[in-house]
Amino acid sequence: MTTPPRPRLEGQPELSGPHPAEPAAPGPVVGEPKGAARQGVRTVLRPDSPAGDGRYPVAWLHIVAPRGAVPTATSKCLCGRDRSAVGKARVLALITDHEAHRDTCPLRTTQEGRDAA
Repeated sequence: MTTPPRPRLEGQPELSGPHPAEPAAPGPVVGEPKGAARQGVRTVLRPDSPAGDGRYPVAWLHIVAPRGAVPTATSKCLCGRDRSAVGKARVLALITDHEAHRDTCPLRTTQEGRDAA
């Protein structure tokens, strides 16, 4: 059983076989105009921006407390401290612990005034 050939649609060219693809016509050339400056724009070198006051972040406390959801908090420090808490009571305790860490962090405390061991 063979299927009968479909009738040709009106306005469609008759296909006789594969045809090689023809290359597309080259598009318009886009570039700088002939009279454009070629040396570039002169810039003014400004002196270095003012130096900071020597402070930089050492510890971060990230608290997420969406309305109607369980609050979470994360306390991280460059000294290696990385703690997290879930729930209102534990988040409040982590906030207190993070504040206390400021006084005991080896990166924030100076060696002056410490007794030699």
